[in-house]
Amino acid sequence: MPYLEVEAGRIYYEVSGPEGAPAVIFSNSLGTDLAMWNAQAASLSRTRRVVRYDTRGHGRSTATAGPYSIAGLARDVLLLLDSLKISRTDFCGLSMGGMTGMWLAAHVPLRLGKVVLSNTAPKIGWAESWNARIDAVQRGGMRAVVEAVLERWYTPAFRSESPDAVEATRKTLLATPPEGYTACCAAIRDADLGEMISTIQSPTMVIVGTHDPVTTPADARFMTERIPGSKYVELPAAHLSNIEAAEAFTMELYRFLMS
Repeated sequence: MPYLEVEAGRIYYEVSGPEGAPAVIFSNSLGTDLAMWNAQAASLSRTRRVVRYDTRGHGRSTATAGPYSIAGLARDVLLLLDSLKISRTDFCGLSMGGMTGMWLAAHVPLRLGKVVLSNTAPKIGWAESWNARIDAVQRGGMRAVVEAVLERWYTPAFRSESPDAVEATRKTLLATPPEGYTACCAAIRDADLGEMISTIQSPTMVIVGTHDPVTTPADARFMTERIPGSKYVELPAAHLSNIEAAEAFTMELYRFLMS
């Protein structure tokens, strides 16, 4: 099993694609794992060195003691890149993973090439709602929030037409360690990257779902107005646009990275 040893734990990762090819790293959203990128990895690994990892506290990565911070999650990425001897990489992150990408692009611009910020925002939600969610999971485990999360993540049409995909996401959510989930909730709650993003110089594409109630098209437009030269892409999806609109997402991603 490919693990990166970090303080008090391990970060699980997978690498695919030709050795020596330009690298791209994918960062998952809250409550998911690296499998959320299966469709994109299958396509890009034909020509790219694809790195996927489970964010600390998710999947097969250790749920170390929290709370976490976006800066800390970003430093995990840098440690992983260093261990793989990748000096520069393109980056694609969704929601929490997108916040990780914002921090990296602002603080270590020489390590990143092109950046894709999907279904994300410099500030997501409000402290009161995050505290309520943390409390609910601490009291009742992941089952206390999973159905409400799925309603935000996928449109009603997709939930009806693609029950297997929704069920796979449900299982991943339920398998997420509550300690890791709540620690990452705290990281998102405490992050406000609004001032930071204006310093991003990497070529950037911002992807949003038309029906995303979590990080809305207004959030995406805010980002593109502040990140110099960034590209705005809107897809017919809710929050997990890379799954709900997988073909269109992958096409936009491929075109952007290859341009």
